[in-house]
Amino acid sequence: MNFKIYSKKITTFALFLVFSALYASAQTMNFAAPREDKLLNGLQTYVWTDAKAEKVTVKLRINSGASFDLLGKEGTMALLSEIIFPSDAGRAFFTEDLNGSFEVVSNYDYIQINLSGENDKILEILETLAGAVQNVPIDKNTTAAVKTTQLAKLQELEKNPSYIADLAVRKRLLGNFPYGRSALGTTETVGKIDFADILLAKQRYLTSDNATLAVSGNAKPEFVFRVVKRFFGGWLKADKKIPSTFASPESADTKSFLTKVETENTSELRYAFRGLARNNKDFAAAQILTGILQNRLNQTGKVRHETHFLPGIVIFELPKWNVGKIEIVENNMTLPANTFTFVSDLLKENATQAEFDNAKSDFLTEFNKQNSMDFWMDLTTYKLSTVKDEVQKSTSATLTDSLRVLETWRKEAVTTSLVITEPK
Repeated sequence: MNFKIYSKKITTFALFLVFSALYASAQTMNFAAPREDKLLNGLQTYVWTDAKAEKVTVKLRINSGASFDLLGKEGTMALLSEIIFPSDAGRAFFTEDLNGSFEVVSNYDYIQINLSGENDKILEILETLAGAVQNVPIDKNTTAAVKTTQLAKLQELEKNPSYIADLAVRKRLLGNFPYGRSALGTTETVGKIDFADILLAKQRYLTSDNATLAVSGNAKPEFVFRVVKRFFGGWLKADKKIPSTFASPESADTKSFLTKVETENTSELRYAFRGLARNNKDFAAAQILTGILQNRLNQTGKVRHETHFLPGIVIFELPKWNVGKIEIVENNMTLPANTFTFVSDLLKENATQAEFDNAKSDFLTEFNKQNSMDFWMDLTTYKLSTVKDEVQKSTSATLTDSLRVLETWRKEAVTTSLVITEPK
Protein backbone atom coordinates (compact mmCIF):
# COMPACT_ATOMS: atom_id res chain seq x y z
CA MET A 1 0.00 0.00 0.00
CA ASN A 2 2.84 2.36 0.96
CA PHE A 3 4.61 1.52 -2.31
CA LYS A 4 1.52 2.52 -4.33
CA ILE A 5 1.25 5.83 -2.48
CA TYR A 6 4.96 6.47 -3.02
CA SER A 7 4.68 5.68 -6.76
CA LYS A 8 1.68 7.99 -7.08
CA LYS A 9 3.63 10.82 -5.43
CA ILE A 10 6.59 10.29 -7.77
CA THR A 11 4.29 10.38 -10.83
CA THR A 12 2.56 13.53 -9.59
CA PHE A 13 5.90 15.22 -8.95
CA ALA A 14 7.18 14.28 -12.43
CA LEU A 15 4.08 15.77 -14.06
CA PHE A 16 4.52 18.89 -11.94
CA LEU A 17 8.09 19.30 -13.24
CA VAL A 18 6.94 18.91 -16.85
CA PHE A 19 4.17 21.48 -16.58
CA SER A 20 6.43 23.83 -14.63
CA ALA A 21 8.94 23.68 -17.46
CA LEU A 22 6.24 24.43 -20.01
CA TYR A 23 4.95 27.32 -17.90
CA ALA A 24 8.46 28.74 -17.51
CA SER A 25 8.99 28.50 -21.27
CA ALA A 26 5.72 30.33 -21.87
CA GLN A 27 6.69 33.02 -19.37
CA THR A 28 9.93 33.78 -21.26
CA MET A 29 7.99 34.81 -24.36
CA ASN A 30 8.49 38.49 -24.86
CA PHE A 31 7.50 39.92 -28.21
CA ALA A 32 8.04 43.57 -27.39
CA ALA A 33 5.28 45.91 -28.57
CA PRO A 34 6.39 48.59 -31.03
CA ARG A 35 5.24 52.14 -31.59
CA GLU A 36 2.79 52.13 -34.50
CA ASP A 37 1.76 54.56 -37.19
CA LYS A 38 -0.02 54.36 -40.53
CA LEU A 39 0.57 56.85 -43.34
CA LEU A 40 -2.31 58.33 -45.31
CA ASN A 41 -1.32 56.07 -48.21
CA GLY A 42 -1.92 53.01 -46.01
CA LEU A 43 1.69 52.06 -45.19
CA GLN A 44 1.68 50.35 -41.77
CA THR A 45 4.83 51.18 -39.80
CA TYR A 46 6.26 49.61 -36.63
CA VAL A 47 9.23 51.06 -34.71
CA TRP A 48 11.21 49.49 -31.86
CA THR A 49 13.78 51.52 -29.92
CA ASP A 50 16.78 49.58 -28.63
CA ALA A 51 19.42 51.80 -27.01
CA LYS A 52 21.86 48.87 -26.94
CA ALA A 53 21.50 48.00 -30.65
CA GLU A 54 24.77 48.24 -32.56
CA LYS A 55 22.94 48.50 -35.88
CA VAL A 56 19.57 49.53 -37.22
CA THR A 57 17.41 46.89 -38.93
CA VAL A 58 14.79 47.75 -41.53
CA LYS A 59 12.29 45.25 -42.97
CA LEU A 60 9.77 45.97 -45.68
CA ARG A 61 7.17 43.29 -46.42
CA ILE A 62 4.88 43.22 -49.46
CA ASN A 63 1.88 41.15 -48.33
CA SER A 64 1.49 39.26 -51.62
CA GLY A 65 3.68 36.44 -52.84
CA ALA A 66 3.92 33.68 -55.41
CA SER A 67 0.36 32.51 -54.71
CA PHE A 68 -0.72 35.48 -56.87
CA ASP A 69 1.31 34.35 -59.91
CA LEU A 70 -0.87 33.93 -62.99
CA LEU A 71 -1.28 30.38 -64.23
CA GLY A 72 1.44 29.67 -66.78
CA LYS A 73 3.49 32.65 -65.55
CA GLU A 74 4.73 31.13 -62.30
CA GLY A 75 7.85 32.93 -61.09
CA THR A 76 6.55 36.45 -61.77
CA MET A 77 6.53 37.56 -58.12
CA ALA A 78 9.96 36.00 -57.59
CA LEU A 79 11.29 38.05 -60.52
CA LEU A 80 9.63 41.18 -59.11
CA SER A 81 11.43 40.62 -55.81
CA GLU A 82 14.77 40.43 -57.61
CA ILE A 83 14.23 43.40 -59.90
CA ILE A 84 13.67 45.87 -57.02
CA PHE A 85 17.44 45.80 -56.46
CA PRO A 86 18.64 44.32 -59.77
CA SER A 87 22.37 45.12 -59.58
CA ASP A 88 25.12 43.76 -57.36
CA ALA A 89 26.32 47.34 -56.81
CA GLY A 90 22.96 48.35 -55.34
CA ARG A 91 23.03 45.45 -52.91
CA ALA A 92 26.69 45.96 -52.04
CA PHE A 93 25.83 49.51 -50.90
CA PHE A 94 24.28 48.06 -47.73
CA THR A 95 27.01 45.53 -47.01
CA GLU A 96 30.06 47.61 -47.91
CA ASP A 97 29.15 51.31 -47.58
CA LEU A 98 26.80 50.95 -44.62
CA ASN A 99 28.60 48.01 -42.96
CA GLY A 100 25.31 46.12 -42.81
CA SER A 101 23.42 43.37 -44.61
CA PHE A 102 21.04 42.81 -47.51
CA GLU A 103 18.51 40.03 -48.06
CA VAL A 104 15.41 39.47 -50.18
CA VAL A 105 12.92 36.76 -49.18
CA SER A 106 10.26 35.65 -51.65
CA ASN A 107 7.73 32.91 -50.90
CA TYR A 108 4.09 32.01 -51.49
CA ASP A 109 2.76 34.62 -49.05
CA TYR A 110 5.00 37.68 -49.30
CA ILE A 111 8.09 39.46 -50.57
CA GLN A 112 10.34 40.86 -47.84
CA ILE A 113 13.43 43.05 -48.04
CA ASN A 114 15.67 42.86 -44.96
CA LEU A 115 18.32 45.58 -44.54
CA SER A 116 20.70 46.66 -41.80
CA GLY A 117 23.46 49.20 -41.27
CA GLU A 118 25.11 51.45 -38.74
CA ASN A 119 22.66 53.33 -36.49
CA ASP A 120 23.72 56.70 -37.89
CA LYS A 121 22.95 55.47 -41.44
CA ILE A 122 19.19 55.11 -40.93
CA LEU A 123 18.47 58.04 -43.26
CA GLU A 124 20.48 56.45 -46.08
CA ILE A 125 18.81 53.06 -45.58
CA LEU A 126 15.24 54.39 -45.63
CA GLU A 127 15.89 56.81 -48.49
CA THR A 128 17.49 54.10 -50.65
CA LEU A 129 14.73 51.59 -49.88
CA ALA A 130 11.96 54.12 -50.59
CA GLY A 131 13.53 55.07 -53.90
CA ALA A 132 13.92 51.42 -54.91
CA VAL A 133 10.30 50.37 -54.29
CA GLN A 134 8.84 53.50 -55.86
CA ASN A 135 11.07 53.52 -58.95
CA VAL A 136 11.50 49.86 -59.88
CA PRO A 137 13.53 49.64 -63.14
CA ILE A 138 11.16 47.40 -65.10
CA ASP A 139 12.25 47.49 -68.73
CA LYS A 140 13.29 44.97 -71.37
CA ASN A 141 17.00 45.01 -70.60
CA THR A 142 16.71 44.77 -66.82
CA THR A 143 14.03 42.10 -67.08
CA ALA A 144 16.21 40.06 -69.43
CA ALA A 145 19.16 40.26 -67.03
CA VAL A 146 17.10 39.19 -64.01
CA LYS A 147 15.47 36.37 -65.99
CA THR A 148 18.88 35.07 -67.09
CA THR A 149 20.04 34.83 -63.49
CA GLN A 150 16.79 33.19 -62.36
CA LEU A 151 16.80 30.67 -65.22
CA ALA A 152 20.35 29.64 -64.34
CA LYS A 153 19.23 28.92 -60.74
CA LEU A 154 16.19 26.96 -61.93
CA GLN A 155 18.21 24.88 -64.37
CA GLU A 156 20.33 23.66 -61.48
CA LEU A 157 17.37 23.13 -59.15
CA GLU A 158 15.45 21.11 -61.73
CA LYS A 159 18.32 18.60 -61.79
CA ASN A 160 18.04 18.08 -58.04
CA PRO A 161 16.08 14.86 -57.22
CA SER A 162 14.92 16.26 -53.86
CA TYR A 163 13.52 19.40 -55.51
CA ILE A 164 11.86 17.31 -58.24
CA ALA A 165 10.20 15.06 -55.64
CA ASP A 166 8.87 18.02 -53.63
CA LEU A 167 7.34 19.69 -56.67
CA ALA A 168 5.89 16.43 -57.95
CA VAL A 169 4.06 15.63 -54.71
CA ARG A 170 2.73 19.21 -54.51
CA LYS A 171 1.42 19.02 -58.05
CA ARG A 172 -0.28 15.68 -57.49
CA LEU A 173 -1.92 16.87 -54.30
CA LEU A 174 -3.02 20.39 -55.27
CA GLY A 175 -2.87 20.63 -59.06
CA ASN A 176 -2.97 24.29 -60.15
CA PHE A 177 -3.84 25.55 -56.67
CA PRO A 178 -1.13 28.12 -55.68
CA TYR A 179 0.78 25.80 -53.33
CA GLY A 180 0.79 23.03 -55.93
CA ARG A 181 2.97 25.21 -58.17
CA SER A 182 6.58 26.29 -57.76
CA ALA A 183 7.05 29.60 -55.93
CA LEU A 184 10.11 30.23 -58.11
CA GLY A 185 8.44 29.13 -61.32
CA THR A 186 9.98 26.70 -63.80
CA THR A 187 12.36 27.21 -66.69
CA GLU A 188 9.32 26.95 -68.97
CA THR A 189 7.09 29.47 -67.13
CA VAL A 190 9.87 31.97 -66.38
CA GLY A 191 10.88 31.85 -70.03
CA LYS A 192 7.39 33.11 -70.96
CA ILE A 193 7.46 36.11 -68.59
CA ASP A 194 8.23 39.52 -70.11
CA PHE A 195 8.62 42.97 -68.60
CA ALA A 196 4.90 43.73 -69.09
CA ASP A 197 3.99 40.82 -66.76
CA ILE A 198 6.33 42.11 -64.05
CA LEU A 199 5.06 45.66 -64.53
CA LEU A 200 1.47 44.46 -64.03
CA ALA A 201 2.47 42.63 -60.83
CA LYS A 202 4.24 45.75 -59.61
CA GLN A 203 1.19 47.93 -60.22
CA ARG A 204 -1.11 45.46 -58.47
CA TYR A 205 0.94 44.42 -55.47
CA LEU A 206 3.97 46.66 -54.90
CA THR A 207 1.86 49.40 -53.35
CA SER A 208 1.93 51.30 -50.07
CA ASP A 209 -1.37 49.92 -48.78
CA ASN A 210 -0.15 46.36 -49.36
CA ALA A 211 3.07 46.82 -47.39
CA THR A 212 4.35 46.80 -43.81
CA LEU A 213 7.52 48.57 -42.69
CA ALA A 214 9.38 47.62 -39.50
CA VAL A 215 12.37 49.50 -38.03
CA SER A 216 14.43 48.56 -34.98
CA GLY A 217 17.54 50.25 -33.62
CA ASN A 218 18.95 53.02 -31.49
CA ALA A 219 16.68 55.74 -32.86
CA LYS A 220 13.73 57.68 -31.47
CA PRO A 221 10.33 56.65 -32.90
CA GLU A 222 9.30 60.25 -33.57
CA PHE A 223 12.39 60.75 -35.72
CA VAL A 224 11.81 57.48 -37.63
CA PHE A 225 8.16 58.33 -38.31
CA ARG A 226 9.15 61.76 -39.71
CA VAL A 227 11.72 60.13 -42.00
CA VAL A 228 9.22 57.48 -43.16
CA LYS A 229 6.61 60.13 -43.98
CA ARG A 230 9.20 62.11 -45.91
CA PHE A 231 10.52 59.25 -48.03
CA PHE A 232 7.49 56.92 -48.27
CA GLY A 233 4.65 59.46 -48.19
CA GLY A 234 4.55 59.71 -51.98
CA TRP A 235 4.34 55.94 -52.51
CA LEU A 236 1.12 55.26 -54.42
CA LYS A 237 -1.76 53.13 -53.21
CA ALA A 238 -3.30 50.43 -55.39
CA ASP A 239 -6.03 51.51 -57.78
CA LYS A 240 -8.11 48.59 -56.56
CA LYS A 241 -7.71 45.68 -54.19
CA ILE A 242 -6.97 42.25 -55.65
CA PRO A 243 -9.12 39.76 -53.71
CA SER A 244 -7.20 36.90 -52.09
CA THR A 245 -9.61 34.24 -53.32
CA PHE A 246 -8.60 31.20 -55.35
CA ALA A 247 -10.30 28.26 -56.97
CA SER A 248 -10.50 25.16 -54.80
CA PRO A 249 -7.77 22.54 -55.32
CA GLU A 250 -8.39 19.75 -57.79
CA SER A 251 -8.88 16.20 -56.54
CA ALA A 252 -5.61 14.69 -55.37
CA ASP A 253 -3.84 12.35 -57.79
CA THR A 254 -3.29 9.25 -55.67
CA LYS A 255 -2.22 6.98 -58.54
CA SER A 256 0.58 8.37 -60.70
CA PHE A 257 3.70 8.80 -58.55
CA LEU A 258 6.92 7.76 -60.35
CA THR A 259 9.58 10.05 -61.87
CA LYS A 260 12.78 8.60 -63.32
CA VAL A 261 15.99 10.64 -63.38
CA GLU A 262 19.53 10.04 -64.62
CA THR A 263 21.15 10.89 -61.28
CA GLU A 264 22.86 7.77 -59.95
CA ASN A 265 21.95 6.13 -56.61
CA THR A 266 18.87 8.28 -56.14
CA SER A 267 15.63 7.43 -54.40
CA GLU A 268 13.57 10.33 -53.00
CA LEU A 269 10.15 9.45 -51.57
CA ARG A 270 7.51 12.02 -50.58
CA TYR A 271 4.03 11.82 -49.10
CA ALA A 272 1.71 14.82 -48.77
CA PHE A 273 -1.78 15.78 -47.65
CA ARG A 274 -3.68 18.99 -46.91
CA GLY A 275 -2.69 20.97 -43.81
CA LEU A 276 -4.00 24.04 -42.00
CA ALA A 277 -3.80 27.77 -42.67
CA ARG A 278 -1.55 29.93 -40.49
CA ASN A 279 -4.54 31.71 -38.96
CA ASN A 280 -6.36 28.48 -38.06
CA LYS A 281 -7.25 28.26 -34.36
CA ASP A 282 -5.51 24.87 -34.21
CA PHE A 283 -2.22 26.13 -35.70
CA ALA A 284 -0.24 25.51 -32.49
CA ALA A 285 -1.83 22.08 -31.95
CA ALA A 286 -0.94 21.11 -35.53
CA GLN A 287 2.67 22.26 -35.12
CA ILE A 288 2.98 20.24 -31.93
CA LEU A 289 1.48 17.21 -33.70
CA THR A 290 4.05 17.68 -36.46
CA GLY A 291 6.74 17.52 -33.81
CA ILE A 292 5.27 14.29 -32.46
CA LEU A 293 5.33 12.75 -35.93
CA GLN A 294 8.91 13.93 -36.44
CA ASN A 295 9.96 12.26 -33.21
CA ARG A 296 8.30 9.06 -34.37
CA LEU A 297 10.16 9.23 -37.66
CA ASN A 298 13.39 9.90 -35.80
CA GLN A 299 16.27 9.85 -38.32
CA THR A 300 14.44 8.05 -41.12
CA GLY A 301 12.95 11.21 -42.57
CA LYS A 302 11.51 14.67 -42.02
CA VAL A 303 7.97 15.96 -41.71
CA ARG A 304 7.03 19.59 -42.20
CA HIS A 305 3.72 21.40 -41.94
CA GLU A 306 3.81 24.34 -44.35
CA THR A 307 1.20 26.84 -43.22
CA HIS A 308 0.21 29.76 -45.44
CA PHE A 309 -2.52 32.37 -45.79
CA LEU A 310 -4.67 29.57 -47.26
CA PRO A 311 -4.73 25.97 -45.97
CA GLY A 312 -1.25 24.55 -46.46
CA ILE A 313 0.34 21.18 -46.89
CA VAL A 314 1.97 18.45 -44.77
CA ILE A 315 4.96 16.79 -46.45
CA PHE A 316 6.84 13.67 -45.34
CA GLU A 317 10.35 13.57 -46.79
CA LEU A 318 12.22 10.26 -46.98
CA PRO A 319 15.61 10.78 -48.64
CA LYS A 320 17.67 7.82 -49.85
CA TRP A 321 14.58 5.63 -49.44
CA ASN A 322 15.63 1.99 -50.11
CA VAL A 323 18.21 3.38 -52.54
CA GLY A 324 19.59 0.68 -54.80
CA LYS A 325 17.04 -1.87 -53.58
CA ILE A 326 14.09 -1.07 -55.85
CA GLU A 327 14.01 -3.22 -58.97
CA ILE A 328 12.39 -1.78 -62.09
CA VAL A 329 11.67 -4.02 -65.06
CA GLU A 330 10.03 -2.02 -67.85
CA ASN A 331 7.08 -0.39 -66.01
CA ASN A 332 6.93 -2.87 -63.15
CA MET A 333 8.50 -2.25 -59.71
CA THR A 334 8.96 -4.31 -56.60
CA LEU A 335 8.08 -2.09 -53.64
CA PRO A 336 7.98 -2.71 -49.86
CA ALA A 337 4.55 -3.81 -48.63
CA ASN A 338 3.90 -0.67 -46.59
CA THR A 339 4.82 1.83 -49.31
CA PHE A 340 1.31 3.17 -49.76
CA THR A 341 0.21 2.76 -46.13
CA PHE A 342 3.20 4.51 -44.58
CA VAL A 343 1.34 7.68 -43.58
CA SER A 344 -1.82 5.95 -42.37
CA ASP A 345 0.33 3.58 -40.29
CA LEU A 346 2.16 6.58 -38.76
CA LEU A 347 -1.10 8.38 -37.95
CA LYS A 348 -2.91 5.29 -36.65
CA GLU A 349 -1.69 5.47 -33.06
CA ASN A 350 -2.95 8.32 -30.86
CA ALA A 351 -0.36 10.61 -29.33
CA THR A 352 0.38 10.05 -25.65
CA GLN A 353 0.61 12.79 -23.02
CA ALA A 354 4.37 12.21 -22.78
CA GLU A 355 4.78 12.62 -26.55
CA PHE A 356 2.67 15.77 -26.47
CA ASP A 357 4.57 17.35 -23.55
CA ASN A 358 7.92 16.71 -25.21
CA ALA A 359 6.82 18.10 -28.59
CA LYS A 360 5.10 21.12 -27.00
CA SER A 361 8.24 22.03 -25.10
CA ASP A 362 10.21 21.97 -28.37
CA PHE A 363 7.50 23.97 -30.14
CA LEU A 364 7.42 26.70 -27.48
CA THR A 365 11.21 26.95 -27.56
CA GLU A 366 11.15 27.58 -31.32
CA PHE A 367 8.09 29.83 -31.02
CA ASN A 368 9.93 32.03 -28.56
CA LYS A 369 12.88 32.42 -30.94
CA GLN A 370 10.79 34.28 -33.51
CA ASN A 371 11.93 37.77 -34.36
CA SER A 372 9.53 40.38 -32.94
CA MET A 373 9.60 42.38 -36.18
CA ASP A 374 8.57 39.38 -38.28
CA PHE A 375 5.97 38.29 -35.73
CA TRP A 376 4.23 41.66 -35.77
CA MET A 377 4.27 41.80 -39.58
CA ASP A 378 2.67 38.34 -39.61
CA LEU A 379 -0.41 39.89 -38.04
CA THR A 380 -1.15 41.67 -41.31
CA THR A 381 0.06 39.00 -43.72
CA TYR A 382 -1.95 36.17 -42.20
CA LYS A 383 -4.85 38.22 -40.81
CA LEU A 384 -4.07 37.25 -37.20
CA SER A 385 -5.76 38.90 -34.23
CA THR A 386 -3.10 40.06 -31.74
CA VAL A 387 0.33 38.96 -30.56
CA LYS A 388 -1.12 38.32 -27.11
CA ASP A 389 -3.78 36.05 -28.58
CA GLU A 390 -1.22 34.11 -30.64
CA VAL A 391 0.94 33.56 -27.57
CA GLN A 392 -2.06 32.50 -25.52
CA LYS A 393 -3.21 29.96 -28.13
CA SER A 394 0.31 28.51 -28.33
CA THR A 395 0.82 28.12 -24.60
CA SER A 396 -2.68 26.78 -23.92
CA ALA A 397 -2.72 24.09 -26.64
CA THR A 398 -3.63 20.69 -25.18
CA LEU A 399 -3.31 17.05 -26.12
CA THR A 400 -7.04 17.06 -26.92
CA ASP A 401 -6.44 19.82 -29.48
CA SER A 402 -3.67 17.87 -31.19
CA LEU A 403 -5.76 14.68 -31.22
CA ARG A 404 -8.56 16.64 -32.92
CA VAL A 405 -6.13 17.70 -35.65
CA LEU A 406 -4.85 14.12 -35.90
CA GLU A 407 -8.36 12.85 -36.50
CA THR A 408 -8.79 15.38 -39.33
CA TRP A 409 -5.47 14.44 -40.92
CA ARG A 410 -6.41 10.75 -40.90
CA LYS A 411 -9.25 11.56 -43.31
CA GLU A 412 -7.10 13.49 -45.81
CA ALA A 413 -6.21 12.00 -49.19
CA VAL A 414 -2.50 11.20 -49.37
CA THR A 415 -0.42 11.60 -52.52
CA THR A 416 2.92 9.95 -53.15
CA SER A 417 5.95 10.91 -55.23
CA LEU A 418 8.97 8.72 -55.90
CA VAL A 419 11.99 10.03 -57.78
CA ILE A 420 14.35 7.19 -58.64
CA THR A 421 17.36 6.46 -60.84
CA GLU A 422 16.48 5.50 -64.40
CA PRO A 423 17.47 1.84 -64.91
CA LYS A 424 20.28 1.41 -67.42
